[in-house]
Amino acid sequence: MDSAPAALLVARGLTYHRNQDPIFGPLDLHVDAGEAVLVRGGNGAGKTTLLKVLAGLLEATGGSATLLGAPVDTDHLARHCAYLGHRLGHKAELGGLDNLRYAATLQGRPRTDADLEAALAAVGLAGYEDTPAGRMSAGQNKRLALARLSLHPAKLWLMDEPYANLDLDGIALVDRMVGAHTAAGGAAFITTHGAYAAPPGRVRVIELHGGRA
Repeated sequence: MDSAPAALLVARGLTYHRNQDPIFGPLDLHVDAGEAVLVRGGNGAGKTTLLKVLAGLLEATGGSATLLGAPVDTDHLARHCAYLGHRLGHKAELGGLDNLRYAATLQGRPRTDADLEAALAAVGLAGYEDTPAGRMSAGQNKRLALARLSLHPAKLWLMDEPYANLDLDGIALVDRMVGAHTAAGGAAFITTHGAYAAPPGRVRVIELHGGRA
């Protein structure tokens, strides 16, 4: 008999208010190893805010969350969670290679130039090692962020609209990356409008309307 999948992230009664106005919640949700959870909803549904709370960038006003069985805190998140937000966090004056090197150093996980070059090539940015991020297109900057994500050995990926600004090849790249990550036992929690999101493997959809799932 197959055992139940292990929950990486569990939230109970999670709530967030801004200036006393409810943005979402209370929400009960879980993200299991080996699955991608797609969170869909219109503008203002609370998707991005929910992702920021789960990433530790905003503090919930109610409820609780655990990651790998431990309460969510900044140190625990840094070890086991990777966040891809709307603001990609690149240094505009640095080239692709130096941006990846800088990010890896910040994470305390320095990489060889060969590793960094391979990550760039995998997302279609071979030849952009020395091109400043400020001179790259929006889609190329998103690909650079995906390369950075691939270098982070996190079990859980929190991804805010990862398909935005990408062409069809880039959208397929995101799906392949998510599929490979979940096949290896990781998980992804993805906000999306859902037009193209179709990663392979086990996928679950949550519809968020008016802050309720």
